[in-house]
Amino acid sequence: MTQAQRWVVLKFGGTSVSRRNRWDTIGRIAAGRMSDGDVRVLVVVSALSGVTNELLAIANGDDVPGRLAGLIERHRGFCVELGLDPDAMLAERLAALEALGTDARAAGRPLAWQAEVLAQGELMSSTIGAAYLRSQGHDFGWCDARDWLDAIALPNQSEWASRLAVNCRRDADAGFGTRFAAQPARMLLSQGFIARHADGGTAVLGRGGSDTSAACFGALLGAERVEIWTDVPGMFSANPREVPDARLLARLDYAEAQEIATTGAKVLHPRSIAPCRDAGVPMAILDTERPELPGTRIDASAATVPGVKAISRRDGVVLVSMESIGMWQQVGFLADIFERFRRHGLSVDLIGSSETNVTISLDPSENLVTSNVLEALAADLAEVCRVKVIAPCTAITLVGRGMRSLLHKLSDVWATFGQERVHLISQSSNDLNLTFVVDEADAEGLLPQLHAELIRSGAMPVRAAGVFGPSWRDLAVGRP
Repeated sequence: MTQAQRWVVLKFGGTSVSRRNRWDTIGRIAAGRMSDGDVRVLVVVSALSGVTNELLAIANGDDVPGRLAGLIERHRGFCVELGLDPDAMLAERLAALEALGTDARAAGRPLAWQAEVLAQGELMSSTIGAAYLRSQGHDFGWCDARDWLDAIALPNQSEWASRLAVNCRRDADAGFGTRFAAQPARMLLSQGFIARHADGGTAVLGRGGSDTSAACFGALLGAERVEIWTDVPGMFSANPREVPDARLLARLDYAEAQEIATTGAKVLHPRSIAPCRDAGVPMAILDTERPELPGTRIDASAATVPGVKAISRRDGVVLVSMESIGMWQQVGFLADIFERFRRHGLSVDLIGSSETNVTISLDPSENLVTSNVLEALAADLAEVCRVKVIAPCTAITLVGRGMRSLLHKLSDVWATFGQERVHLISQSSNDLNLTFVVDEADAEGLLPQLHAELIRSGAMPVRAAGVFGPSWRDLAVGRP
């Protein structure tokens, strides 16, 4: 890769693009990265805070005229706040948004139309942001992510997921970097969340997809790093808003970061790590309000330190318990029931089994909560076994290397869970996590207690140099 093609990808979420002072910060950060030798910068942005929720309601047919009017007013007002002429900057975008509301397809709400509706938030925020940054003297260009990110079809993917929760191609052809670098501006601004469907229409990556968009861009460009800028200074050993003594995780390898993101941490989307890991692109999670903080660094060279790095929780988990005396030594029983999950487009997370029972968990997803898929699945499974759906549940997960060797240090943790109704215990085959599934009501207040016990027992090695940083409580002292 030539010097002219060195890239740094910066992603900014909804809270980071919804105020003028945040866009000033984006400009300063991007310009600062440009001063680091002959580097070019790609900024990937989300929609303004709350806009995707409004667009989702419109896609679902909920008060379409009223919500459209509210979105138009909000974006016009934001232009005025930034000193921009909304008619000059947004006329085309707002006309496209209004046209979708009166489109003949709106009555039937096909998935392709829904994807176009959902894409409008990022298209509007990026258009406004690029214009503002140029007005402040920054050399910024704008590009449509759909010209560069292609959605790909996956085996057994539901029709819904193939349009509204897509994966993107991340293995670039030989000319991709040259074509992308041919765009004239030294700094470019594009959208997260959106991609081009194989039929030429719009597809979206699902909620939180802007992180994944940035990672895909980073992989395709062979970027020097991908930086995820958010409203917290990195990943922590627990949700800091629930556990103020949670410690900053200063350095992680890709596998640990993947487990922490997958098991409940909201600061980084789980699907964003694999593109960077496979391409060998380092990642960083940084605080938009306090860019001087080191944040969390994720790469392949992080030192391997045994111990629990994080404890996290996922609410809204659904357990499906399947029981049949006929499953004992019956060839093909598991294949038969999992074929039914595949048929309904549902991905299984945790699995526990005995001679007559198999219990699995389903993570909450838009597909699960916005359709009757669970009801249809239960009816389908009832043909071969007795089915019991247990919900809502919470999955509490300990993440770290060498979990099996730590079991003797977890006696207090086991004792705490012994007081609760535990539906399922699962230890991962890669020895990176241990999960307990309990009723959601029983999970309240557990995390601070468990986090303290992990530190007290030595299972969480908070004194490990270069791994753990200061606590959220200590960092909050200096927060503006």
